[in-house]
Formats: sequence, C-alpha cells, structure tokens
Amino acid sequence: MDIVKKIEAILFWKGEPISRKKLSEILKVEDAEIDESILKLKENLKERGIVLVEKDNEVMLGTAPELSELFENLQKEELNKDLSKSTLETLSIVLYKNGVSRSEIDYIRGVNSSFTLRALSIRGLVEKITDPKDSRRYIYKPSFELLSYMGVKSVEELPDYGEVSNSINVAAKSLEEEIRKAHTM
Repeated sequence: MDIVKKIEAILFWKGEPISRKKLSEILKVEDAEIDESILKLKENLKERGIVLVEKDNEVMLGTAPELSELFENLQKEELNKDLSKSTLETLSIVLYKNGVSRSEIDYIRGVNSSFTLRALSIRGLVEKITDPKDSRRYIYKPSFELLSYMGVKSVEELPDYGEVSNSINVAAKSLEEEIRKAHTM
C-alpha cells in the first residue's frame, strides 16, 4: 500500500501531532521516504478542506485556513449545545481518573476519543498536560473551571468517587497488563 495513504490514515486516526521519526518507526521505512511522502501528501491536499500542518518535526492534519469562518461558527454552535453521551462518558473518565492518557480513555470506552477530548479542551473542561512519566504522551485532567462549575473543590468530592475511581483504575490496570504482554511477545 502507498506510504502517502498510510501517513494520511495515521494522521486522521491519531488526531494529534506525530513526529516524522515515529511515522518512520510505525511504517518501517527510512526517514527520507517519510519526508518524500509528506511532501506528496501536502501536494495531494492542495485545494481541499484539509491541510498538513507541520511544527518542530511533527505533522498533523488540520483544516484549511480559508475555512476558518465556517469552523468558528460551528465551534460557537458546538459550545452552546448540550454534551453528548460520548462526551459525558469521556468527561466522567477524566474526572474520576483525575489524570488519564488518551489510550486509557480509548480502552475504557472501546472507541477513539481524540475528537471528544479535543471538544472538551475547546470548551475548557479538560486540560492536556505532558505526562511526567513519559514525555511522549499527554495526560488529560479536569480543568479548574470544570471543578468550579460543578461546585466541588476537588475530584474526591464527586459522588461515589472512591467506588467509581476504583472501577476505572481496574480497567486501566487491565490495559497496562495487555500492553506489557504485547511488548514481551
């Protein structure tokens, strides 16, 4: 399969920046082939609604700048509507886990949560910080605004915090064990 198509699919699926080096590792090709394929992808996306965004040797898909007014209107509309079931699920995991990676959220929910996390970030309900244990990934935490809006001083004041948090932690430990087993095979 064409490397350009694979890069585009990875960037779409990931929904966040990824380094050229990581793309090279995933696709098991040389850096030069990644660079060449990224140039082709950039060319393929001309005159489309999606563009390739590059920063500090990382790439991601973004929307074309000329569509900014459209997305500004959509964002205003999105911010004014009620939270969906999937958004509430994700928000609950972030609240009760009080620091969780996207992969853990995806595992617990069973679906990709990139867009949901992005929407929550845009609304100011969650914050994304670099994981202190692994600088290559991010941790999502409830924002001060969310806690304030909910009328709690800390996540421990949430209803049934201990019980729900424990259930989520059990699911997260299961994920860690699966990952560990996969890496030792």
